[in-house]
Amino acid sequence: MVNNQIIDDRDTHLTSEDLTPEDLAALRENLREQRRFRQEQLREITAAAISRADAVLQRQAASQVEVRVKLAASARMVLADVEAALARMDDGSYGACHLCRRPIARERLEIVPQARYCARCQQVREAGR
Repeated sequence: MVNNQIIDDRDTHLTSEDLTPEDLAALRENLREQRRFRQEQLREITAAAISRADAVLQRQAASQVEVRVKLAASARMVLADVEAALARMDDGSYGACHLCRRPIARERLEIVPQARYCARCQQVREAGR
């Protein structure tokens, strides 16, 4: 499910230091749960590919194989984002936008705890695609 809610960082002037230890603990647990989910997802995709071997893969439609490949790539990308967010928590840089260096709104982090950018910078990045 995609959440299209936009958080306006201009109205929330929190720095990563303003996140309480409880906030950080909840966000860290959320990230760890996401990591476990993505790791399990990748294990299942890999196990499905291995158990079906060459004969079955040859019979599968190319589109089914493509979907599995794209799903695995997406899971790896999210997993990398989650791992990077956990590393930022460990080094103290969590909660700061990678572009403007302003704080990312707490509400945005609650929705997307692996967010690297504040809402404004994320919109600018997406508009440039």
